[in-house]
Amino acid sequence: MPNHLASESSPYLLQHQNNPVDWYPWGEAAIEKSRREEKPIFLSIGYSACHWCHVMEHESFESEAIARVLNDNFVAIKVDREERPDLDQIYMNAVQMLTGRGGWPMSVFLTPDLKPFYGGTYWPPTGRHGMPGFDQILAAVIDAWKNRRAQAITAAEQLTEEIQKASAVEGGGDADALSLDLIGGAVNQLGRMFDSTFGGFGQAPKFPHPMDLQLLLAAYSRNKQPALLEMVRLTLDRMSAGGIYDHLGGGFARYSVDARWLVPHFEKMLYDNALLARAYTDAYLVTGEANYARVVRETLDYVLRDMTDPAGGF
Repeated sequence: MPNHLASESSPYLLQHQNNPVDWYPWGEAAIEKSRREEKPIFLSIGYSACHWCHVMEHESFESEAIARVLNDNFVAIKVDREERPDLDQIYMNAVQMLTGRGGWPMSVFLTPDLKPFYGGTYWPPTGRHGMPGFDQILAAVIDAWKNRRAQAITAAEQLTEEIQKASAVEGGGDADALSLDLIGGAVNQLGRMFDSTFGGFGQAPKFPHPMDLQLLLAAYSRNKQPALLEMVRLTLDRMSAGGIYDHLGGGFARYSVDARWLVPHFEKMLYDNALLARAYTDAYLVTGEANYARVVRETLDYVLRDMTDPAGGF
């Protein structure tokens, strides 16, 4: 029998309607059930083009054994991040504070009053390669909720308070005024993270970071430090020559699984290509480099051809 997602309109949620997990959409019915039965919420947030979301569904959410544990001990809620970016942002902040990293599928355990007390991203169904298994995670959370509930609730209160503080700063609530010193600090940090061999920031997996590149271009236009432009040029040149760029169809993959931009993660996102088209356009305006203009044209041609609906939407 389909679960409670069967009447939803989101293709991502409908994809999970026949899972043995008794999924609920985000809403009062699920929240009230959690409060009434004093069960924690297992919140899973993903989207239809997410590779690891599909992997976790196949490995764990289609498993009768794991579904039985979830159904007996939690209220399971599925959210499409493209339908509810507001919820995604709130709980992504929580996962990043808890683990130092984020991503999808996002897996968060909440108290019945919706405060997060534990979370992560993808977990394999059983432990492997040094990663804990989802079965182990569930057992630990169940034990904490049954035997150390007061500690879990206290942790949730403290984490919620930190999220609220971070949200106030992001929204300009108590933040200091923007200054050139702030930009200078950001530029210095990017310089420390920069890969001087292959371009980009950090190691594998390597993401394009188009807005960081635009920040460097803006700083270069102000102070004309050659090193800033060289960081941008090396990165853009290596990306457009590498496998992260589609040399046949145009457009960029989400990220490279290696540090050399060679092997792409095979999904293309509209927002990545929008930001990269702007970054290459800005670089063309600064340098006049014809290759950057070519990349922009091919990327936008790809978006118009393959990511644009006949009715005009993307």
